[in-house]
Amino acid sequence: MSASHLSEGTPLLRESTTFQSTSYRSVINHTNDIETGSSGIEAENEITFPVLTQVSSAQPSLDIEPSLERYPSAGSRRKSTVAAHEAHSLSKKESDYASQFIGVSPSQFWVIFSGILLGYVIGFFDSTLMASSYPVITSYFHAANSASWLSTAFLLTSTAFMPLFGRISDALGRKPVYLFSIFMFFVTTAWCGLAQSIGGFIAARAFCGLGAGGVFSMGQVISSDLVRLEYRGVYQSYINLCLGIGSCTGLAFGGLLCDRIGWRGAFLVQLPFIFVYFIVAAMTVPAELGIKLVGSERMTVVQVIRNMDLTGSFFLVSAVTALIMGLNLGGNIFPWTHPLVICSLVAAVVLAIVLVRYERNVPLAVLPVELLTQEPRASIIFGNFFGSVSVNTVMFNAPLYFQAVKLATPTDSGLRLLAASIAVTASSVGTGFLITWSKRLKPTIIIGGISMAIGGCLAASMGITTPDTLAMICVSFNSLGQGFAFPSLMVSILATSHQDEQAITTTTLGLARNLGSVMGVSISSWILQNALLFELENKVTGPDKAQIIGLVRKSIRAIADLDPLHQQQVVGAYALALRVTFLSAAVWGTIISRPIFLPAPRRPVRPARRKPSQSFPRSQIFGLCPQPLQTPWEYSSQYYYLKHRTRDTNMAIRGNLTRRFCVYQTPRSARTPTAPIGAGD
Repeated sequence: MSASHLSEGTPLLRESTTFQSTSYRSVINHTNDIETGSSGIEAENEITFPVLTQVSSAQPSLDIEPSLERYPSAGSRRKSTVAAHEAHSLSKKESDYASQFIGVSPSQFWVIFSGILLGYVIGFFDSTLMASSYPVITSYFHAANSASWLSTAFLLTSTAFMPLFGRISDALGRKPVYLFSIFMFFVTTAWCGLAQSIGGFIAARAFCGLGAGGVFSMGQVISSDLVRLEYRGVYQSYINLCLGIGSCTGLAFGGLLCDRIGWRGAFLVQLPFIFVYFIVAAMTVPAELGIKLVGSERMTVVQVIRNMDLTGSFFLVSAVTALIMGLNLGGNIFPWTHPLVICSLVAAVVLAIVLVRYERNVPLAVLPVELLTQEPRASIIFGNFFGSVSVNTVMFNAPLYFQAVKLATPTDSGLRLLAASIAVTASSVGTGFLITWSKRLKPTIIIGGISMAIGGCLAASMGITTPDTLAMICVSFNSLGQGFAFPSLMVSILATSHQDEQAITTTTLGLARNLGSVMGVSISSWILQNALLFELENKVTGPDKAQIIGLVRKSIRAIADLDPLHQQQVVGAYALALRVTFLSAAVWGTIISRPIFLPAPRRPVRPARRKPSQSFPRSQIFGLCPQPLQTPWEYSSQYYYLKHRTRDTNMAIRGNLTRRFCVYQTPRSARTPTAPIGAGD
């Protein structure tokens, strides 16, 4: 008889009790107990091991039904007969719906989830508002050549502190961290509307990123805590829908608000909605949600601060800041040979090396290096990074195309980006339901990567004479790929992670996405500013050449006031510079289309029972082990526990850098284990 003893947090289980042992030694000891017929397991009254027996024959596409996860252990089957009879008396529709949530009733969940969705609408409205209004803000402060700092300051702080939110919430609970993030978001949004200088506005956006990063990451973490894995695709679609609503309203009405009430009013008008959001979160989120105990006691605030990876956060922020500074200054404000530019780039490389070496030895690292070396999670994280670079390259520079090349107003520019918001909303919502229906993740990621690559090429084809309708389609194609890829990547990282790792894996994925946003904005700005300076030097003529170049690089609105000859020259220079910039987005989109071994959630392969001596046909275990096994076994998403009660077999455990550990079966007479799973990939 074959059995699998999985932990409570394993995505394949629901209402099992906790089995804390996940180390190599514990698996070996427990296997030996089974081999020797030890009854130590039965003696433990407080621990129940759910047994999932092999099925002699089943369809390859058979899904694990929710009821299988409640299959009782061998020692408790007789005791659960009455409870099972009562459970079957419920209607299938009601039990299936109730089983979608963890620890809360459906009505409680929807009250909590409604507040989370409200936060996403407000947060993405603020983000896309900046995308459509930054030309107005930088022109107001006469700092158009420093436009990248308005977004990178926001993304930098949210990137650095996003993983810390997950760590802190494990100790203090989700609610205090969530409320603190909303409060910071409220205060800093007011600061943005009252800023009196470009430096003050950049500082306000930096602190605003701290609050927004907590809002976004904790919203995902709380959703993961309350919704079971196999249903998260559906609720991720609801989040994506609100993302699209916030993006659409920000892009469509951001420019309109800037034209009608000014850019300051566009920030201040958000405050009443954020206040309502805070009240809803304070009244609905459970106080004890997500708290992990140390022994039998909660961690104190001092213990939390002591366990925080503040040094790693410092190295991360310093490395990214140095890199952005070098890319922003080089060729834009100072020549590439300037000492400040060289020192910034060298410091970024050195700090990045120090960060990686330091994070390897930290138990609660802000950047878990092990996640970057384990497949398929490494591919998921890096795919998320490069996809974010591609998307932000297009979306950050698309408003500049409409305002500098097409000479559109901020209102018209925002309305022309509305098609991109509709595209990402429709594709992301459809992807969530498609994942739940098909139980497959990889195809949508590949489709998303290809769409991003094609979208970058289409955006690069836009010029001065491109019709507005065609330009809207070209810009929206990249967003269409975003809607396909990002929800699949989010569900993939959750499907390949233990329940206890949900918070840190979610925030690490957010870290990669934010780093991609930072790099997308900074690298595209670096390409744009250097290409623009080159094209302006070649195209602009006349005695006022230097003055015109300096003027149009600081203020986009100054282009409309130029004489027809110089206006045509400047517009042509912007069009060529943006073409090179958009072309880089195609490169980043191509990278995430590489083959990735991803799990098919809740879709195990159950072949017919075979003898240990027979070869096992080629199959994929949760999409992670593509090589053939000798005997079919039950499995979890990340850990493989094999138990076989026969006298002619021996269990061998081998560590694997990319797959944590797998367990292999060999004949007792053989002295060496079989080839590792995945060898020859």
